[in-house]
Parts: sequence; C-alpha cells; structure tokens
Amino acid sequence: MTIRLGADIGGTFTDIVLDVHGRLHSTKVLTTYAAPEQAILDGIAVVCAEAGIPPSALEIVIHGTTLATNALIERRGAKTAFVTTEGFRDVIEMRTENRFAQYDLNLRLPTPLIPREDRFAVAGRIGAQGQELAPLDEAALEALAHRIAAGGYGAVAIGFIHSYMNPAHEARAREILSRKITVPISISAEVAPQMREFERFNTVCANAYVRPQMGAYLGRLQTRLADMGAVCPVFMIHSGGGLISVETAAEFPVRLVESGPAGGAIFAADVARRFGLDRVVSYDMGGTTAKICLIEDFHPKTARSFEVARTYRFAKGSGMPIAIPVIEMIEIGAGGGSIASVDAMGRIQTGPESAGSEPGPACYGRGGTRPSITDADLTLGKIDPHNFAGGAIRLSTDAAETAIKTHVGQRLALDAQAAAFGICEVVDENMANAARVHAVENGKDIAENIMVAFGGAAPLHAARLCEKLGIDRCLVPPGAGVGSAIGFLKAPFGYEALASNLIRLSAFDAGTFNALIAQLTATAEGFVRKGTNRPILREITAFMRYAGQGWEIPVTLPDRPFTATDAAMLKDAFRSNYARCFGRAIDALGGLEIEVVTLSVKAQDERPLPDRATLTTGTRTLPPATTRPVFDPATAQHLPTAIHDRGTLTTGDRIAGPAVIVERETATIVTSPFDAVMQADGTLLLLRKDKA
Repeated sequence: MTIRLGADIGGTFTDIVLDVHGRLHSTKVLTTYAAPEQAILDGIAVVCAEAGIPPSALEIVIHGTTLATNALIERRGAKTAFVTTEGFRDVIEMRTENRFAQYDLNLRLPTPLIPREDRFAVAGRIGAQGQELAPLDEAALEALAHRIAAGGYGAVAIGFIHSYMNPAHEARAREILSRKITVPISISAEVAPQMREFERFNTVCANAYVRPQMGAYLGRLQTRLADMGAVCPVFMIHSGGGLISVETAAEFPVRLVESGPAGGAIFAADVARRFGLDRVVSYDMGGTTAKICLIEDFHPKTARSFEVARTYRFAKGSGMPIAIPVIEMIEIGAGGGSIASVDAMGRIQTGPESAGSEPGPACYGRGGTRPSITDADLTLGKIDPHNFAGGAIRLSTDAAETAIKTHVGQRLALDAQAAAFGICEVVDENMANAARVHAVENGKDIAENIMVAFGGAAPLHAARLCEKLGIDRCLVPPGAGVGSAIGFLKAPFGYEALASNLIRLSAFDAGTFNALIAQLTATAEGFVRKGTNRPILREITAFMRYAGQGWEIPVTLPDRPFTATDAAMLKDAFRSNYARCFGRAIDALGGLEIEVVTLSVKAQDERPLPDRATLTTGTRTLPPATTRPVFDPATAQHLPTAIHDRGTLTTGDRIAGPAVIVERETATIVTSPFDAVMQADGTLLLLRKDKA
C-alpha cells in the first residue's frame, strides 16, 4: 500500500484526505481564489502533521478541481481566437434549431464563448467521408498568424468541418500558426473527435479558453509541492471518473470540468458495491452546488456530453455544450453558501449565486452580509457554532439571524426562525425536484433507490430530502464531509477515447471496424499507461441509430476481433437496446438502415473490489448524551434534540430521531421520522421508523 493524498478544490472549501496505509486523515480548508494551490498546501500541512509524516513521504497526489468550470461560468479565461472553415464562423453563435423554451417569444440564446470579432474563417474543405473537397488556404493562414500574434490572444482554437473524419487540415493549420505564435493551440480532432459541429466547435473553444489558466495553475501546484518536499507524481481526476497525468490535463483541461463531482460519484458507487446495492442515488451537497447521480449495478451513469452554465431556469439546452465523456448527473446551485433572497413576487429563492469562501456566509464573519443556506441551518440549530469544521471556524448566530431578518424576514413579515425554515424548505424542495427530474429523464422511480449522502452540507439535509422523495433508507458513509476527495483515492487510472465514423451495417467491413477500435484502444491505453502498470480492463461501446434519426443509443460490444458475420450480431444488439429504451424496435418489417455513428473504447486499470458488508437495523437504542434545541420540520418547532458524537458510536447502536450526529467535517441531522443505525464499517444508516 502507498501513502496517497486526495485534494478537491471546491467553491467554498478545499477538502484534503491523506491515506497512510489504509488509515485516513482529513481536513477542510477555505478555498483561496487568488491562489487555489495555497489551500492544498495548507491542508497537506495539517493532515501530514496529524499523521506524523513529512510531505516528502507522499507517494502520489490525486487532484480534482472546479477551476475550469468556474472559469467557463464566470468567463475568466484567456482571450481566444477561433479559426474555422469558411462559411462556419457563426456556428457557435447560431447553435442548433432546438429551442429550450418553445413558447418564450423573447427567448435569448446564451452568449457564445468567443466573440465574433475573434472568430476567423479560412478556405478549405473536408467532406463527410474524409475526402478533401478544397485545399486548405495556407497563405491565408500565414497572414492570420501575424494578425493573431499582434492581437494579444492567449490561446487559439481550431475547428474545421468534418475534421473527425480527416484531421489533416487542422493539424496543418496548427503547424502553420505555431511558427508565428507561442500561445497554446487546441484542435477539435484531438479534443472532441465527434460529429455535430456546434458541440465539437464549442468544446475545442472551451478547451483553448481555459488552457492557459489551467496550465499555469498546474505548473504552480507542482512547483510549490516540490518546494514543500512533496516531489511525488500528481494525477488529475477527469470528468469521466478516471485518472490522467498532469501533462494530459494541461493539454486537455476541458476534461476536468466535472472532475470534483466525478470523484463523489465514484465514492458513492464504492459504497453501493460494498453493501451490494444495485439502485442508488448519490446526493452530494457542498458549499456551492448540489449534485444528484443515479448509480445502477455499482456504476454511475455516463454520457458523451453535458452542459455548463445553464442560463434559463436550468433548462436543458440553455447552457454551453461540452462533448467529452462524463459521469451523468444533474447539478443545481444549492450549496451551503447559496444566497437566499425574496423575488418580486414575494417568493423565497436560493442560489445559484453563492457566497463561496470570499466573503462566505454571514455567520463566517468574513464580510458577508447576505443570508445563505449555512446561515439558515445555523439559525435552526442544525450546526454547532463552536464546532464547525472541527472548531476551525467559529460561527456567529447573531450575524446569521441578522442577515436572514434583513434580507428575507422583513420582506415577508417573518421572524428569523420562520424565515430560516422557509429558506431550508425551498432549497430542499429544489433539490428534490432536481432528483425527480433526473430520475424521470432516465425512466426511473426515485423512491426505489437508496440514497448515499456526502459533502459538507448533504448530511444536514439528507433526511428531509428523503422525506420529500419517499426514500426509506439513506447511507452517510464515514468521511462523508470529504467524500469526493476520498473518491479520488478510489478512482482507477482510466481514459475514454471516442471517434465518429458512420458505418452502415449493410456495408459492414470488419477490417475497417477492427482498425478503428484498435486505434481507439491504443489511444485510451496510452493515457492509462502513463500512470499504472496494472492489468487494463476495456469497455467497447458503439453509439448506433436508425439512419436518419437525430440521436444514438449506446450498445456495449464484446472485446474481441470482429468478423463479417458480426453485422447480424450488431443489428440484434442494437434492436434489443432500442426496445429497452423505447418499448420496441421499429424495423420489424425491414427496410430501415442501422448505422454506427461513434465508437468508444474505455480503458482503466483493474482495482480490487471492496469487502462486502451487510446492513444491520440495530441491536440497542442509545439514550441522548446531551441535547440542544433544533428546529423539527414535522412539528414546526424547536425540540430538545439528542446530540451524539459519531466517533463514540459502535456497531449496532441505534439513535432515535430527532437527533444530531456530529463529526469534524459535517453533521448528520436525523429527523423525527427516521432512526440512525451505526454499521460495522462506520457508515450511518438512516432508516424510516415505519419501515424498520
């Protein structure tokens, strides 16, 4: 076993977890916006001192961050030039014909990442089959290189039509431009080699936009780690849930956009596998956002694309599409730092704006004056003001109540307690609605799942969320407050390589098919081999459709060479998956072509499975050690509530709600309909009383 460290930079806290031969040490440090690496260094100093080892003893650092996401949302990236095919300059502004609000006559599309004056078109054309229809205008590129060099650009993105079929023009354009300019150049054939130009162009623009900032940050991080004696390798967790090298992350930073949440999903999947739970919904609530993810058969659901910064009531289609492999989840602006307000119609609203760590919630005493979810939780008695973050931060109940009364209570003629309850009810209902929508979009019943709650704020709200969703059981694992960082330590070295290439089954050529898979396998395994020598597991997926349809469905393929007779196998597999998704296949009478649109090869190193555990419903009920008044939603009043230290509980201890179970990084609220039972591995099971 090795000495490993996981570091998760969030919008409010940076979570650090040190694994010393299986023993975990953790801490939460407020994120420093000006120098995000500083919080990592401060956290390393804390956990290394606690473990009694120097930073030089670290053998590997695994890091995830929201910096790329924040740069895209807040538009704080580099001034970027976009070079594209003549006639396609405005694709990223025109988007597609889809309207995310069909009946809104005043619909406004999101502003494109790259302004029109920074988008440049050159002649040259690759056809849909990869053939050159018109030569690349190299003279125009030479002139453009001088213009970009003089324009103060910090990055360049290149996206040509059909480059996923033939990247020659993009590669040549990069070669010509790089002779005159020294800024990083990203090409779409490497960043997102998939069909559909809007998504591909937007992805390469996003990659270029954040590349200088992320490259500089990762460089500083490595240098400062070395300065403190930690000269070990540093790996990043990407949005698909695998580990990649820092060098790969610096070249393709768009792969990091959902890196932190991906670690949380891995953490929840590990818990699901440990207890043999095949239907789980993970609930991750931190300081800025809440994330909901469905986990089936011990694996998080995945997708080939997702949206950043949805601008229209979180409506699908209103954000910035990023075409990379990603763990599929729904994310809303509901975290501990989310700001509460009252709108023009007299309704309480929460988020998506967050107080973050600078200035932070009003109760932090760092200059914040507007109420947040943390202020409401503190006012309702859920949080101990003297023991927040292990006592590292002392909270002011007076400041929290003042902020709530000033900005919410006075507007609605409510006292601080009632206003705080309203704030928490709104944010809990928002999260419940997000979970319902995510489940319905995937054809699932959310109530049939067991919840796994983690993140600094999730255990405070999980029981109430279960009440709203009709979920009877919820697990709060040990280390839940730093769950994503623990997930980093459980993540495999992995990479998914994708490429679009239309292959109709009526013209299936096994040689071409095998060659494409071999190329993708070499790419994926090449990234994995930069971090591990363990045996590699491969998963091959074909994204298929009936010819003429707009979207594809995934079909898992066997990991073996294909022969000419496998066209029938591919057809049967597609029809079976299509019927599972839509009720029936539609080519029973024949005549409809079936085609492969995109191939994917996912490679990851083999990891040992966790030891299996069995859930217990408890053998003895513990009396309260101490009590304090905590607001109870079921009775709408403060009740004397039992306070238990999680570290003193043993296997089988059962605590009747209402209760608060405290630990250093978070606290678990057990509402009156639930009891909590300590499991053998340290997990808390929240169990509805009438289902026990």
